[in-house]
Amino acid sequence: MRRFLILFLVVILMGCTGAPPAAETPLPDVVPTPTETPLATPVTTPDSNAPITLRIWVPPRFDPSDGSAAGALFQSRLDEFAARKTNIQIDVRVKNVDGPGGILDTLATSSAAAPLALPDLVILPRYGIESATHRGLLHPFDGLTTILDDPDWYNFARQLSHLQNTTYGIPLAGDALVMTYRPEVIAEPPADWPASLLITNTLTFPAADPQALFTFLNYQSLGGAVTGEAEQPAVDDVLLTDVLTYYQQASASELMPFWLTQYESDQQAWEAYEQEQADLAITWVSRYLELLPEDTAAAPVPTFDGTPFTLADGWAWALTAHDAERQSLAAQLAEFLSTSEYLASWTEAAGLIPPRPSSLETWESAAQQTLLNQIVPTAQLSPSQEVIDQLGPALQAAVISVLKAEEDATTAAQTALEKLSAP
Repeated sequence: MRRFLILFLVVILMGCTGAPPAAETPLPDVVPTPTETPLATPVTTPDSNAPITLRIWVPPRFDPSDGSAAGALFQSRLDEFAARKTNIQIDVRVKNVDGPGGILDTLATSSAAAPLALPDLVILPRYGIESATHRGLLHPFDGLTTILDDPDWYNFARQLSHLQNTTYGIPLAGDALVMTYRPEVIAEPPADWPASLLITNTLTFPAADPQALFTFLNYQSLGGAVTGEAEQPAVDDVLLTDVLTYYQQASASELMPFWLTQYESDQQAWEAYEQEQADLAITWVSRYLELLPEDTAAAPVPTFDGTPFTLADGWAWALTAHDAERQSLAAQLAEFLSTSEYLASWTEAAGLIPPRPSSLETWESAAQQTLLNQIVPTAQLSPSQEVIDQLGPALQAAVISVLKAEEDATTAAQTALEKLSAP
């Protein structure tokens, strides 16, 4: 009882003294993270095993699905490359080189607006490579491949590959001007100008061709340059007069009658040959190899002294990929499509000139091999498109004037030079 009273008194006394309550634990400065973590946006990491699709654009004549033997060889080669690489797919699209929606047009319009839609590799003719390069649409192969260090390339192919000392193309195939004739009529094809003037048969060529390629061929076979000071397009008046004099003599002998001036294209001139209006024709070797008419043979184009010379054109792989990895893969694919063994079989099937001498050596047709061995080693790439655009119309007018006997060779040459020098 006494202990109880003492405890009671202590409690009362404590209440009366107003002692402060026990201190509260202060709140931490940082609020602890709740145990339930909120959802976060998932982070995507690159998948090194994701497939890479290489996109290549080709003109219709190189369509791998066109059902031709050359197309089948091309598709097989593409499949082999994809099989050798890990996670590589190849998408081929067929587009014209020119015109709306063509390769050059799409490269220009998509480079800034939709770069991801661009191809990685394209096939372009020589003028297409020039145009695309001047517009900044191509990437050089320099540093990506050493394939052109191989000596196994024809001179015209090396010229096709380079622009301003930079490699913008890996050669795929070539073409060249050649003379076709009917052996039953022309026993021995003329090798030089004097021999051709003795023939009483007609030689057809597109005399009104605004590009004047046959005239360029004859002029350059004399050693004529197509550029002058500051590399501007120009011609030598003496050599041009020599060429026009040959035309004047050929017109008089009926080798080159005036009615050739109605032909502006190779197709028109060839049709005249097919219709037997002429027994000789200047045409592209690809046309001859594609058709191989039973009544027709082919020989080098006659030159002033019989020294073989012709003008060539061609196609090459051009690089359009922007990404470094894709550039490397695209260069590897272009190399794979440019080996000697593959080009041998593919160019023969396609009726085109192989850019490598070793490829021609393994062609199955001995006759075609002999023909190309006569014309290709000395073939030079045709003048640049800039030169053709500036000089071609003046040369065209001079040829028409001479064949129609409106002007003699000397006067026609002077008229052409005056046109070229006019502001």
